[in-house]
Amino acid sequence: MTAILGLSAYYHDSAAALVVDGDIRAAAQEERFSRLRHDAAFPRSAVRYCLERGGFTLDQLDAVVFYDKPWIKFERLLESYLAKAPRGFASFVAAMPVWLKEKLFLKSVLREELSKVSGAAAVPQLLFTEHHQAHAASAFYPSPFSSAAVLCMDGVGEWATTSSWHGNGESLQGLWEIHWPHSLGLLYSAFTYYAGFRVNSGEYKLMGLAPYGEPRFARLIRDELIDIKPDGSFRLNLDYFDYVTGLRMTNQRFDALFGAPPRRPETTMTQHYMDMAASVQAVTEETVSRLATTLHTETGENELCLAGGVALNCVANGRLARDRVFDSIWIQPAAGDAGGALGAALTAWHLYFSGARTIRQPDAMSGALLGPAYDGDAIETCLRAEDACFERLEETVLIDRVAALLVSGAVVGWFQGAMEFGTRALGARSILGDPRDPDMQSRINLKIKYRESFRPFAPVVLEERAADYFALDGRSPYMLVVAPVADAIRIDAPDTGKGLDRLQLPRSTLPAVTHVDYSARVQTAGSNAEPRIRALLEAFERRTGIAVLVNTSFNVRGEPIVCTPHDAYRCFLRTEMDYLAIGDFLLDRREQPARAIAAARAATFAED
Repeated sequence: MTAILGLSAYYHDSAAALVVDGDIRAAAQEERFSRLRHDAAFPRSAVRYCLERGGFTLDQLDAVVFYDKPWIKFERLLESYLAKAPRGFASFVAAMPVWLKEKLFLKSVLREELSKVSGAAAVPQLLFTEHHQAHAASAFYPSPFSSAAVLCMDGVGEWATTSSWHGNGESLQGLWEIHWPHSLGLLYSAFTYYAGFRVNSGEYKLMGLAPYGEPRFARLIRDELIDIKPDGSFRLNLDYFDYVTGLRMTNQRFDALFGAPPRRPETTMTQHYMDMAASVQAVTEETVSRLATTLHTETGENELCLAGGVALNCVANGRLARDRVFDSIWIQPAAGDAGGALGAALTAWHLYFSGARTIRQPDAMSGALLGPAYDGDAIETCLRAEDACFERLEETVLIDRVAALLVSGAVVGWFQGAMEFGTRALGARSILGDPRDPDMQSRINLKIKYRESFRPFAPVVLEERAADYFALDGRSPYMLVVAPVADAIRIDAPDTGKGLDRLQLPRSTLPAVTHVDYSARVQTAGSNAEPRIRALLEAFERRTGIAVLVNTSFNVRGEPIVCTPHDAYRCFLRTEMDYLAIGDFLLDRREQPARAIAAARAATFAED
């Protein structure tokens, strides 16, 4: 038996993953335990969880693998600063202490941190993968394909910002790369920054904002900011960006080109920034489509695997699926840096230990349900410690009660089974609502999630019924593909409004999950979905004839998705959710202790 622990840390979204004889046993992000969103610290709690779930102690592992090669990254950092000197001195001074203290001596730092986890001085052998190699491995090896083209796109690894690979069996061969500072991910992040959102967390907001705008700056972006070749390769005009040597993403020349300064966070969102979002989204989709077309031609493969932060752009993924360049696309649900921990472990298994690959259907990710789970006793102990008011129900009774509550307009916190690995709540740590309710989107955004009103919500739908509601070709188990709503439920109406005024017009008979461009970010609940979310969808369909629910992550703005029963109860009290279904227990918010609600509501919400 060969047990391998993969790690990602020290940049953003630290995580740990355990692979045993090629099987993915456990994986989790550190943020879920620390409650610090995008936590970059060493994933001590995630490591402990993975070892506990796998039944291993640290000294029983065969290797620990890190998802990055820090010396190569440091080489890139130095070359970038030297090429631009004396520009960027402030950024250089800010970066060097961390590198000289920790990152350059990462092997010693990792040994020290692992020793703290185990309490012993000896740790397993330490291995290192390249950043994009870990991304590629996380995409190909768990996929259902025996061979496939692999495309990885993110901000930057060591040098690579975009890379292509060819996977075949256990083999994963690199083909070509696009190098720093030319980065599609950083181009998108620059516009995220310009629109007043936080880089590395606000890209979802920019993508959600894009349909409210018109891509009237797309040609200007192509003419001035990015030179896209017919094969999808590209170069950025660095005269407009400050991320190479500065402390900002864009500069004054960028502002002058687009006729306005960056939007200040939390100020009014104007049409200008909506149009900017629409424009960079259009350019991103075009670039990704060209890259994929080139990769299809070069490899002759009909299947494509995606990873890296850009692979979380589910609108671009939806366009790829509709363009039919490839017959099938599989996207790693933890496509960002967290998934690098899994990719590092899988790389070691297949390439260092020469382990065999077992292809599983629908994939090898177990529905991404790889995080902690809590049994009934643990949940009841937590609820009693909180002095909560609850009732315990048989599973079938609980499912039927929750379906009835949803039909009546209630918003329900849903905490079931093992926590998801990756960015999306997939029916284990979710907030659920009735998609037919035209007020559901604004209600959940403003009174429960405490976030911007324009943010769309995703539908979760029984896989076998997805085609009744969405023009979706194939499965979408990880909520990473946007598709148009089906003509059968579409409501065509004169679209005379602009910007956020377009929110007022219903676009389908399921308005709570239909975006202003008649699209939806679909999750299909199939055989590998959390079992109770499927049962709930079936119960809701029996009552309404609709096999769809609103599904958004169980958290409030600025916080990670909940992990423990305590997290769920605290979040439940802080919001205006009506009910909490946690394991076999059902809680009515109106019956909870007034002092507990007051204490929870008095807590300061962390900002996004």
